[in-house]
Amino acid sequence: MGVVIVTDHVFPDLKQEREILAAAGHELRYEGNAGSLDDVLRLVAEADAVLNCYAPVPAEAIGAMRNCRIIARYGIGLDTIDVDAATDHGVLVSNVPDYCIDEVSDHALALVLALARGVVRLNGSVRSGEWNPMVARPLHRLRGRTLGLVGFGRIARRLAEKVAPIGMRVVATDPYVSSQSIEAAGVDAVDLATVLSGSNVVSIHAPMTEENRHLIGAPELARMREGAFLVNTSRGPLVDLEALRAALEEGRLGGAALDVLETEPPEPDDPLLQRSDVIVTPHAAFYSEESVIEQQRKAAEQVVAALLGQTPPYAVNAEALAARER
Repeated sequence: MGVVIVTDHVFPDLKQEREILAAAGHELRYEGNAGSLDDVLRLVAEADAVLNCYAPVPAEAIGAMRNCRIIARYGIGLDTIDVDAATDHGVLVSNVPDYCIDEVSDHALALVLALARGVVRLNGSVRSGEWNPMVARPLHRLRGRTLGLVGFGRIARRLAEKVAPIGMRVVATDPYVSSQSIEAAGVDAVDLATVLSGSNVVSIHAPMTEENRHLIGAPELARMREGAFLVNTSRGPLVDLEALRAALEEGRLGGAALDVLETEPPEPDDPLLQRSDVIVTPHAAFYSEESVIEQQRKAAEQVVAALLGQTPPYAVNAEALAARER
């Protein structure tokens, strides 16, 4: 029997994981969300497997693991886990890269449309007693305008498919995806500078790595065309929020829509929350009832496979581990 520790989660319950693991002869343990590194160290020390959501699992925690076979993340991004340290210690790391492709691309599209049609401004004006369709001026027709994608993974590809019927031109940049692959999807492959300077809407879909921190900062925002919108449904630290606040104050940008922030939740007095040209949602793009069920099930299935001695289908460091063992 294996002991599977949940460091933290955001779900209504862990019934599904408990049933999947119990059927394979394993015990699920959850003591509440880890609030500190000390909590994580204590929880994972004797774990045979770890299920992780947002609690950081750094090299120190991985080094304290005595029996762990796998750290399975609930979600796509791996910025909570030191994958290199896990590989050095012979621990598999997995994610769930395909559970919310429609949800996040739908959310990004909803934010694009809300910005482009002035939905938040118009709704706010009506609620304040005004009835003036010109409150959100200037609004522009989306057909013929350009959507720029920073990153071209599964979610960005799906978003590109969804905006095609609207009539938008789509351009994309991604250092990890070939130009041929981008072009084959009906999207123009360009560099980041061209995405920024040539797009009416820039939507971010890049992974969170140290080299990508503040990928969109003051120089990049200055490159964006006047009146353009910025949308981020990926990771908060990809955008330098201080630089974004300044750019919005200058009045060059048309607005921004953010599902993720550098600090979550934001301070109540954050100037971004007071702006009618900014939409902020609470890191909700991943969510639907169906996606959460899929996310929990697939994360638990990665654990079962690893504890059987198999390579889980979503293991991100399987090749590195195999090379290490040769």
